[in-house]
Amino acid sequence: MDKRNIFQIVYTFITNSYIYGFIKGDIFKGKTKSFCLPGLNCYSCPGSLGACPIGSFQSLIASAKYRMSFYALGFMTFFAVSFGRLICGWLCPFGLVQDILFKIKTKKIKIKEKIHSKLIYLKYIILLVFVVLLPLLVRNDFNISSPYFCKYICPSGTLGAGLPLFLSNAGIRSAVGLLFSWKVLLLLIIVSMSVFLYRPFCKYLCPLGAFYGLFNKLSFYQMSIDKDKCIDCGKCERVCNMHIKVRKDQNNAECIRCNDCKNNCPTKAINSGLKGVNKKKINNEKEII
Repeated sequence: MDKRNIFQIVYTFITNSYIYGFIKGDIFKGKTKSFCLPGLNCYSCPGSLGACPIGSFQSLIASAKYRMSFYALGFMTFFAVSFGRLICGWLCPFGLVQDILFKIKTKKIKIKEKIHSKLIYLKYIILLVFVVLLPLLVRNDFNISSPYFCKYICPSGTLGAGLPLFLSNAGIRSAVGLLFSWKVLLLLIIVSMSVFLYRPFCKYLCPLGAFYGLFNKLSFYQMSIDKDKCIDCGKCERVCNMHIKVRKDQNNAECIRCNDCKNNCPTKAINSGLKGVNKKKINNEKEII
């Protein structure tokens, strides 16, 4: 287990540390619940101390007052501009779940590039349709809509909130129906795939990852390659589980900043960090040489 996984575990535990919620089958209602956490961390999770930005965004635009959620959108934009998809690689609890499952010793699957290059756009469709358009346009007689992504798709919500509440709350158990069965089935499919395929949800379905990815090339946190050190061995691309052409496009929208390419580079040519700070470090190294 590398330091990234340790960081993920510690962060997930801290942000989901309301243990009493799991025991009594209820959610935390303290003041910190007003703030969005950067990853998919369901508001309804019994242990969660904060809210999910996607869930918060949907809940507000789906309400009867029908207003744009600048608060949640502002949170997502702040994290996106600051770090891009670093959030996916280091701070998302469901990303951690997929990372752990992929460590199970078994034969792995790699989707053909022609298929993969098309499937990655599915998460942008989900972002547009299920997160934005449906909550805005499909409303009932009371002018209220549903958080469609959270309600029909989100496996993180099912794992972190739906199942724990189902197991610990008799009232919820008596009320579940076909929708809950669908969500559990979808979760089982995704977690099963995660054993054989690296982060299938992050690659193809996650709308939050899609939003963060839009800012990868613009974020303050950047990956870069020192051309003077690079020997074009291609090892960075062979170890990249997100199928990124690292030598050509280090800040591709699919990059979750896991640092596998950086850690496996034989000449230490790959750098990561905040703009300016990273460039200064490279220049200082060149001066020493």
